[in-house]
Amino acid sequence: MNHTAEKLLTFIKESPTAFQAVEMMKTRFTENGFTELKEDEHWEIKNGGKYFVIRNHSAIIAFTVPEISSDVFHIIASHSDSPSLKIKENPEMVENGYVKLNVELYGGALLAPWFDRPLSVAGRLIVKEDEQICEKLVTVDKDMLMIPNLAIHMNREANSGYKYNVQKDMLPLYGLESAKGSFFKTVAEAAGVKEEDILGHDLFLYNRMPGTVWGSEEEFVSAPRLDDLQCAFSSMEGLIAGKNEKSICVHMVMDNEEVGSGTRQGAASTFLRDTLLRINLGLGRSYEDYLISLAKSFMISADNAHAIHPNYPEKADPVNRPHINAGIAVKYNANQKYCTDGISAAMFKELCKEAGVSCQVYVNRSDVAGGSTLGNISNTQVALNTVDIGLPQLAMHSPYETAGVKDTCDFVKLAGVFYA
Repeated sequence: MNHTAEKLLTFIKESPTAFQAVEMMKTRFTENGFTELKEDEHWEIKNGGKYFVIRNHSAIIAFTVPEISSDVFHIIASHSDSPSLKIKENPEMVENGYVKLNVELYGGALLAPWFDRPLSVAGRLIVKEDEQICEKLVTVDKDMLMIPNLAIHMNREANSGYKYNVQKDMLPLYGLESAKGSFFKTVAEAAGVKEEDILGHDLFLYNRMPGTVWGSEEEFVSAPRLDDLQCAFSSMEGLIAGKNEKSICVHMVMDNEEVGSGTRQGAASTFLRDTLLRINLGLGRSYEDYLISLAKSFMISADNAHAIHPNYPEKADPVNRPHINAGIAVKYNANQKYCTDGISAAMFKELCKEAGVSCQVYVNRSDVAGGSTLGNISNTQVALNTVDIGLPQLAMHSPYETAGVKDTCDFVKLAGVFYA
């Protein structure tokens, strides 16, 4: 198995939610000599230093400062969250001899693939410990839930198009009636806390099926949450491997992109602005120096793109239709849902040449409305020359997605050059 793909799959396996993804990045950066900074403490920033700061345990910004002073930021932005089903308060529902869990939809999930596969729960608990309120990350590492389909005999329209009702159709089965009252006990045991100490929770369902590399030449990688952990992983590995000699290199992974980014840990928040400003102040520079730095800087907004589908080629633009393993996709939109313009696209293409990787173009069909992503949202807080890019993938927002092994390697390579 390709070594980079193997590392990606390990990262994804250990990152069932945004909270665990950020914890994994924290571990990787700490192992590689980065120092954690706290938002509620004074920062000591030095030339040659490597740092990271976390907000809400679900968003992280890591950065390196070169030995020789630089006033240019090189930023790669991605996101930590993926569509899922979130556990509601008071989740247990006892009906007809079964215990189900009450859930609500998080993000624009493709619902059908959630059925008839082993699921479990992960996220964080808010607990009382030594008279203090603190958070505990939790992953219930066992096949605990299933959302069973209705048999074809009882739903003859199932293969002719069926509109799912999340409140009715998507409730996961937890156990028989004898399991009543045990859900939070199970979660507490997995977290190593007492059930009675749980004060709150942010828990999500996750797909238990492990990722894999497959295809006639092992060219495909499939796993949960490739959107957007594939980009987050590549940026992280690039920052760790990069020389970090020419610019202040920034790895930014925000939360809640799938639901609009409008949280204090999302791309619409002040997290990036606050961090860049504090870096600038920590290096003894003025606010005007900060504004000058922004004008010189460049951001890559990295969120996966739609590859041309083998069975639905008509869904793609007639010309601009990315292929898996054929290069990083530069994303364009006339209505500015993506930040790419002629200047930022040209700069990115030159970066690809320097890194020795290919790039291609993604544009929606003109009669299909596309979604927006991190770049234009983040730019409302920090105005930066920005290009939107993505790695081509299939089945976006399914609990099991498919992308390219080579594309992952190419983005890691490009990130390392960008962070030179």
